[in-house]
Amino acid sequence: MIIGLASYKFINNDIQYNISQIEKAINECNGKIDLLCFGETFLQGFDSLTWEYEKDKEIAVSKDSITIQIIKNLSIKYNIDIAFGYIEIEDEKLYSSYAVIVKGELVANYRRITKNWKEYSITDEHYQEGKQITTFEYKNQNLSIALCGDLWICPEKFKTNNLLLWPIYVNFTIDEWKIEEQKYAKQAQKVSNNVFMVNSLSEEPTSYGGSFYFKNGRIEQKLDYEIEKVLLVEA
Repeated sequence: MIIGLASYKFINNDIQYNISQIEKAINECNGKIDLLCFGETFLQGFDSLTWEYEKDKEIAVSKDSITIQIIKNLSIKYNIDIAFGYIEIEDEKLYSSYAVIVKGELVANYRRITKNWKEYSITDEHYQEGKQITTFEYKNQNLSIALCGDLWICPEKFKTNNLLLWPIYVNFTIDEWKIEEQKYAKQAQKVSNNVFMVNSLSEEPTSYGGSFYFKNGRIEQKLDYEIEKVLLVEA
């Protein structure tokens, strides 16, 4: 199985553009990979929310929305499986979620269980966290999902022998990344010996992207910063 980690740029609150970026990445690596993974909250952009519920509920999308169906259709059209972060709405609650679409069907939908995805000092009960760890079977292997701060706040809850997808959004400088990437590798080892970390690029604020495959706490493969590209990892 080949997993693709797509360090691509998103634009906050431009879903149409961000979906076009998903299709662009598909075309970059089509026929070379099985599962194409994007970063945390890629669909709407990490800084898309206002923390005013009446506005934010219009930004969020549900699992059965037309927007998600568009991505399902891309999966079918290009015969590729796609995983991406998004702001989800269900029963008037908002979540930072991560969807996995296989052959046009939603097979996993993880809701981040830690609260640092939101401005929790000013948000109300509409902004929620999930309660369950998500694992799914893919190509005869088990994969688990964690989002960004999950592995820093409660790594013990995610401890697994499975492959682990770790979508994030961080905007370190290049100099900071030189230090932080080793820290992330060591933190990943607390949870799994095989961790696939994908980060997005953005302009406001500036994020330099970067994606990594951590094996046994070491950097096995990584992408250069400041470029849109897909890291191909054989798992």
